[in-house]
Amino acid sequence: KPESFSDALVRVRKNYSYFRVNYLSVIGLILAFSLLSHPFSLLLLLGLLCSWIFLYLFRPADQPLILFGRTFSDRETLGFLIIFSVFVVFLTTVGSLLISALMVGVGLVCAHGAFRAPEDLFLDEQEQVSTGFLSFLGGAATNAAVAAAPAVAARV
Repeated sequence: KPESFSDALVRVRKNYSYFRVNYLSVIGLILAFSLLSHPFSLLLLLGLLCSWIFLYLFRPADQPLILFGRTFSDRETLGFLIIFSVFVVFLTTVGSLLISALMVGVGLVCAHGAFRAPEDLFLDEQEQVSTGFLSFLGGAATNAAVAAAPAVAARV
């Protein structure tokens, strides 16, 4: 059991850096289970995804959208899709379902991270500063780039 709140935060941070993939998998499974247990919300999200794909992403850029004899510009189509997305996420049960599932997942992850002592983890003593565009990948991308640099330099 952590001795203080700051000790719990340190534990959560260390455990998150070690169990990141597991924690994200748990949160993803909780989200998937909550959506599968509420099929109406899942159908609304699938409809929203299909409308974005067919009306904005896969539509040819040189052909305007024509519905019921009216021609819509790209700006009007994008505005309609944004308003439709806000309606589906915030004015239906989808938003509350997603937020409650995320809160349950984050609560479970924080509880595990706070109560598990990270002393037996195989972590590097120096924590790397994660900044930059691909910082979400962690040290794996940096380590791969450093390992590949001498091989590239040797060929030149």
